[in-house]
Amino acid sequence: MGNVAEMDLGSRLADPALIKDRCLVAGEWLLARSGATLQVNNPATGERIGAVPQMAGPDARQAIDAASAALRDWSALAAPERAMLLKRWHALLIEHREDLALILTAEQGKPLAEAVGEISYAAGYVEWYAEEARRIYGELIPGHKRDKRILVLRQPVGVV
Repeated sequence: MGNVAEMDLGSRLADPALIKDRCLVAGEWLLARSGATLQVNNPATGERIGAVPQMAGPDARQAIDAASAALRDWSALAAPERAMLLKRWHALLIEHREDLALILTAEQGKPLAEAVGEISYAAGYVEWYAEEARRIYGELIPGHKRDKRILVLRQPVGVV
């Protein structure tokens, strides 16, 4: 396939929109409030691949607040709905595996075959959790006395 490090990354991708120069916060692609960026270089060539926002304290707080709000919405979904969304994520990882591997290779310098394997491996985890989301059962655990039982309810992480 050639040396990915020596090629213009955007022109090599089937979907150049996968390269982002902003951070996703609350469904919006944002720059750092300060306008500061970090340059991303290909470690094999030193070539500039792009830049990403250098988010700081207020940006982090905004992202944390957005994640907390998203968790409430995520937790309110029924288990099959969460499973369906995770399955869709898995399908997108597989659909864009080659492009994601090219990006990973350009940013980290790892061999392309290893990057493809890493994307597939990660997608496997997402698929596994999608299947587990359907089986979010509670359970009864024997208590410390004959007439006692402990009821365990499983909920998405972070639900209080």
